[in-house]
Amino acid sequence: MSPSLPDPAPSGKPRRLWLYAPFALLLALIVAWSGVWLWMSGQVAARMDRTRDRLSAAGYPIGWASRRIAGYPFRLDVDLTGARLGEPSGWSISAPVLKAEAFVFAPGHWVMAAPDGARIVRPLGGPVTVGAKVLRASIQALGQSPPRLSVEGLGLTFATPPGAGPFFLTAAGAFHLHTRAGPNDQGAIYVELDDARAALSGLVARIAGGKPLTLVADAIYSHASALTGRDWPSAVRAWSAAGGALDVRHIRVAAGEAMLDASAGTLTVGPDGRLRGRLTAQLRQAPRTLAAMGEDGAISPEAAASAASVVGARAAGPAASVTLDFEAGQTTLGPVAIGPAPQVIP
Repeated sequence: MSPSLPDPAPSGKPRRLWLYAPFALLLALIVAWSGVWLWMSGQVAARMDRTRDRLSAAGYPIGWASRRIAGYPFRLDVDLTGARLGEPSGWSISAPVLKAEAFVFAPGHWVMAAPDGARIVRPLGGPVTVGAKVLRASIQALGQSPPRLSVEGLGLTFATPPGAGPFFLTAAGAFHLHTRAGPNDQGAIYVELDDARAALSGLVARIAGGKPLTLVADAIYSHASALTGRDWPSAVRAWSAAGGALDVRHIRVAAGEAMLDASAGTLTVGPDGRLRGRLTAQLRQAPRTLAAMGEDGAISPEAAASAASVVGARAAGPAASVTLDFEAGQTTLGPVAIGPAPQVIP
């Protein structure tokens, strides 16, 4: 008779540790992530306060009436009311409501929108109220020169209150601005203004003949890191002193049937604050434009007539190939001096 084995001891209640462990781990992760989000939102507020104090001390008054930070768990949403930014020469921009957003996983990339439009104050002309169907921007790579910036406005309107100076535009279908940093301390800038409407009077309105305006500028500039200073004039002077130059890739200005289309040229800024360099361009409807400029006093009637003769001799159909030279403070169209070179800074 074989020996019998003892019966196994009865098992107790099933252990519930592994049943609750996933929930406990999830709760711990939620608590930890909540702490991270609260820390990051605090860092955003502290950084905004430091930037406000630093820029205000440097002559760029910046502030807001109220601030709210939300977006938990994966976003950082900053809602500002009464946001405003100024600069030493008297220009400023403000927005009744400014909404900014960044993902927690990419805190250096911010997207902003001004749903109620904006207000620009000019040092001489006074305020301009900007309305828009869409007015938004994005910015990242703040440590680069220039930062990666994009601004977009759609369905824009421009209005001035009683007593303010006129603004040269009343509306625009679209506005785009992009800046990018490149190799060898280069910067790229692209500006586009499309389907714009000029004010009812003035030279631009006469040239446009009631038709839309278009502006496109695409250029690369050297010594991008030198374009810094307390204000725009000091920044341009520092950039010019460092040897900065603007390599034009494309400039197109169209006012009604008149158009200037330049696709090559290098420009600098002289000690007098005026442009220097040369542009190779196509001009369309140039005689009519030059005649309007002469009648308006933008250039002398004699210079307008001489330049119109030069353009007419070089025309092939409605367009003419010309060179625009900016030298010694003067603008020369072919062999004819037509007026002062454009002034970039006073």
